[in-house]
Amino acid sequence: MSDPLLTLREYAKLAPWNIRDLAALSGGILDASGVTPINAAAQSRPSDRTIRFYVTRHLMSPPEGRGTAATYGYRHLLQLLSIKLRQMEGATLATITRDITEAPGDVLEKRVASSLGTLPSPEDLDFRGHVAPRGRVARAVNQRSASNGGQDGAAPAGAWYRISLDDGAEVSLRQDHPAARTAAQRQRLADRIARVVRDLASESAP
Repeated sequence: MSDPLLTLREYAKLAPWNIRDLAALSGGILDASGVTPINAAAQSRPSDRTIRFYVTRHLMSPPEGRGTAATYGYRHLLQLLSIKLRQMEGATLATITRDITEAPGDVLEKRVASSLGTLPSPEDLDFRGHVAPRGRVARAVNQRSASNGGQDGAAPAGAWYRISLDDGAEVSLRQDHPAARTAAQRQRLADRIARVVRDLASESAP
């Protein structure tokens, strides 16, 4: 079994991130952890707006740079994960602020790793059904798909599946469409569309 702390440190190699990728990455990590929140405030995935709010409230350190050039590092990822994990435990924002402010970086890192438990490495993180990150995170995630020859059913962010039907017909479907999440779903869709095409063809036959 892999060491959660060492696995968490693999994500540091992908920094820095823009705000969108930080939100996507932290959300993917929290989903993969399987931690069940007892607080409704912790059930939503982090968003750009969430991160800006945390920075304003001093729960997170300010980013490097401003505006669209602002970047976030490993410390920001740890802070964001810590906030969401503590919210899952029912802690208030005031308590979380005090905990994060008083905790040195190595202590915060160990707390997050311990709470997350077993965690997949960056290339095994699954973003299907959610907004996928870009940049270094996307390259790490897409590396899995390329090495598997696409056998795991995943596709790069923004990609389209080309589903072949009978008689040379094809259907194009975005990879983040709910009907494209698994190979079985795509095959069922192809079978249903193929039946409709056959029925239309038979109706138009002389």
